[in-house]
Amino acid sequence: MEYWPTPEEQRKYMVNPNKSKRMLTNNIYPSIRMPEFFEKIVVHTLSHNFRNATRLERVQLRFPIKAHSALVKIIYAGVNASDVNFSSGRYFSGNPKETASRLPFDAGFEGVGIVAAVGDSVSHIKVGTPVALMTFGSYAEFTEVPAKHLLPVPRPDPEVVAMLTSGLTASISLEKAGQMTSGQVVLVTAAAGGTGQFAVQLAKLAGNKVVATCGGESKAELLASLGVDRVINYRNERVKDVLKKEFPRGVDIIYESVGGEMFDLCLNALAVHGHLIVIGMISQYQGEDGWKPKNYTGLCEKILAKSQTVAGFFLVQYAHLWQDHLNKLFDLYASGKLKVSLDPKQFLGVASVVDAVEYLHSGKSVGKVVVCIDPSYGQIVAKL
Repeated sequence: MEYWPTPEEQRKYMVNPNKSKRMLTNNIYPSIRMPEFFEKIVVHTLSHNFRNATRLERVQLRFPIKAHSALVKIIYAGVNASDVNFSSGRYFSGNPKETASRLPFDAGFEGVGIVAAVGDSVSHIKVGTPVALMTFGSYAEFTEVPAKHLLPVPRPDPEVVAMLTSGLTASISLEKAGQMTSGQVVLVTAAAGGTGQFAVQLAKLAGNKVVATCGGESKAELLASLGVDRVINYRNERVKDVLKKEFPRGVDIIYESVGGEMFDLCLNALAVHGHLIVIGMISQYQGEDGWKPKNYTGLCEKILAKSQTVAGFFLVQYAHLWQDHLNKLFDLYASGKLKVSLDPKQFLGVASVVDAVEYLHSGKSVGKVVVCIDPSYGQIVAKL
């Protein structure tokens, strides 16, 4: 069943079907019909088990939207390892009672789509504009977002989704936390994943020697195709042995997202004046303990002895740099200098989100995992 708006709602909030081709970028987007109901993924209980924590809900699409907000029709949503941190409440207050009081809340924190409606006070962005968003609620067919948080993009494509959390984390952290220059040795762990693929390429483009770890032949092949100088497939070689033998002086920058034993190994492989960037710890996200704090005995002594830097990086604290770095990634991609690898496994519709999150955590994914929220748009939108 579809909701047919009143003439007043059509005029104020919606893409006009008779004018949409003129209003929309490159005349490729069809008119957007507003359904009476839409689907979204909601976290209803706090848990690292994403399937247990969430449920699919069908809710009414309500008008009017807030004056300073925009309604976005989501086409693609990105899947991240940290989705399970979000569903467990890790990104809210450390107070369990306060976090629990937020329930239920919408899941997903990155996506691309089309602006379907705008509030009365929004003038800087128009209906029909393709946009990216990095706010809660992207695992939904529609989401209402403060318009100031929307990032205009060339196309609402899956490649653009990959450039959001994954691409921006690599681009900004290597510059700010890693202070990357050229002529350095850069090690990237979990390098064939959503963010690792960007880190290895940006390091190469900057004129560095790149070492990358992965698990599996298909992942090793991807990294080789991206120009990685030394691929370490930990299923065939011991990472520790390779680094000790081939890089006895250590590596200058480490882009680390695995945690646990890999973090220990990386710290020992860091060169004098080296920078170790912690962008995640996927090995510690799930399980009974879930992100349980770990003691690193002797950490201070180690980094003091070699004048090293261990820097944490959390993307939301660099929001003022998102648009500039996103434009940089767009330019590199458009010029053919940057490749974006998407995992070939398809996930279609909001109902497939849980399967997509579990697939990413299975360790089988190669490249960025995305969910096509609206398959009908995914079939017709031209590539970037």
